[in-house]
Amino acid sequence: MREWFADYLEACNRHDLVVLRELIDPAVKRAHLPGGVEAWMTDLTDLFAAFPDWRWKRIQLVVEQDRIAAHLRASGTHVLSRKHVNVAEFAFFRLAKGRVVEFTGSADVQAQIVG
Repeated sequence: MREWFADYLEACNRHDLVVLRELIDPAVKRAHLPGGVEAWMTDLTDLFAAFPDWRWKRIQLVVEQDRIAAHLRASGTHVLSRKHVNVAEFAFFRLAKGRVVEFTGSADVQAQIVG
């Protein structure tokens, strides 16, 4: 699971949507967000367009059975405002057969841009 997360985070930081699509179940459930891998890819595409230098750094990782809890630090520079943001994120994944089947997390990038 730790190796899986390292691969996942590396693909995120490369903005490699092809690899990420393989790591996420087509019918993934996301709390408070539209489900499915296509919605997830759209959200990432939008994020990477707004923040071309967006990167995540792992602060802490907890693995238990089929679940991963990650504390991350994410940062990037917004294209339009040129404002650099730095946010704490907490992400929770449930995996099955090497793919994310459930996800919930927190990040408040919008508040950092306008705040």
